[in-house]
Amino acid sequence: MQTKHKLASIGLALAMGLTAASSFAQQVMVGGAPMLPSKDIIDNAVNSKDHTTLVAAVKAAGLVDTLKSAGPFTVFAPTNAAFAALPAGTVDTLLKPENKQALTGVLTYHVVAGKMDAAALNKAIAAGGGKATLKTVAGGNLVATTGNGGLTLTDEKGGMSKVTISDVYQSNGVIHVVDKVLLPN
Repeated sequence: MQTKHKLASIGLALAMGLTAASSFAQQVMVGGAPMLPSKDIIDNAVNSKDHTTLVAAVKAAGLVDTLKSAGPFTVFAPTNAAFAALPAGTVDTLLKPENKQALTGVLTYHVVAGKMDAAALNKAIAAGGGKATLKTVAGGNLVATTGNGGLTLTDEKGGMSKVTISDVYQSNGVIHVVDKVLLPN
C-alpha cells in the first residue's frame, strides 16, 4: 500500500513539473516583460517597453476595445525602433486627432483576422508555392515569405519587415513582433 502511495506521489510530482515546464515554455519576454497567454493583446502590449509607440497609437486610433475583444487576431507589432525609422514627423502627424482615419488604416494593416502562429504561416507559405497573401483587417494585403532565417512580410508599397519574435500567444490571438512599420497603398 505504501508503494502505491509513493508511486502516486511521484506521478503527481511529475505531472505538476510537466505542467509548470509547459507553462514556462509558453511564456515569452517582449520588451523586458513577460507576455502571458492568459492576457489579451492590449493587456500584454502595455507592459512591453519596446511597444510604447504602438500602444499610444492604438489608444489614439480608438482601437483598444477592439484589440481587447475576443478576436482572435494575428497582430504584426512594430517596435518603437520601427516607428522611429519612419520619415521624421510621420508618427507625430499620424497621432494628431485629424489624422485618426489614416492612423487607424496603418494600424489595422498590421492585423489579420484569425490566429495565425508561425506554423500556420509557414503552412500557408508552403501551400502558396513560397508565399502567402494575407488579407488585413484594413482590407489590404501583406505577402508572407520565408528565407534568410525567418519570416518576412512585404507590404503593398514593397516595404519589407522581418518577424523578430514570433508566436507570442495571447488570450485573443497571437502577436509577431516586426522590425519595420508596414504601409498600405
